[in-house]
Amino acid sequence: MELVVGGRGTLLTDLLEPTLGAQGHRVALGPADREGLAATVATVRPDVVIADHLGDVDRDVAGFVRALHEAGGGRTAVVVLTSDGHRSSVEAAIRAGARAYLHRSHGVDSLLRALRRVAGGETVVSAPRAPQDQDPAGARARRLVSLLTDRELECLSLLVDGVSTSEMERRLGIATLTVRSHVQSMLTKLGVHSRLEAASLAVRHDLLGARALPSRAG
Repeated sequence: MELVVGGRGTLLTDLLEPTLGAQGHRVALGPADREGLAATVATVRPDVVIADHLGDVDRDVAGFVRALHEAGGGRTAVVVLTSDGHRSSVEAAIRAGARAYLHRSHGVDSLLRALRRVAGGETVVSAPRAPQDQDPAGARARRLVSLLTDRELECLSLLVDGVSTSEMERRLGIATLTVRSHVQSMLTKLGVHSRLEAASLAVRHDLLGARALPSRAG
């Protein structure tokens, strides 16, 4: 896999370049700033860009992701590496097209696993979850997700992973119409109008994290 890593000349890239190279990846380094990194991506056109997003400097994570996605001609997967764990930032990055959103505290093994999953077509989020007592919207979302059947919860998990209807049909071993029925029921119970809204809700409130959900309907 060909990678561009943003943050040339920093401790991050000094550590990541040999680690990723040892895994068989071809690594090119780019600067940390949005414009410079986008220019590197436009030149190299890598499979993946690992973008070190400095949330305290550039709060517009959506614009950051879109700039890199466009620079890669739509074929470069954007992996955001950041210390910003705010739910709004996670949602904004995924909506803008990021294929992974990884918190720096989770280590290099988490990054390597995410790269394998991204290569397999999945979307990956690895960010700290907010304390439940500070997240009233999350408490409501967890109450709603408790209404889902096991099959509907499986469909929600696959939506978060970016799986298509045909792939859901294959993985679950059920017909397309049945998949659509489960998905529509899941959307209704969660009070959302699209698959993207459902996936964003699940990511924003970590509804699938460690399967730590209330008792579900059968």
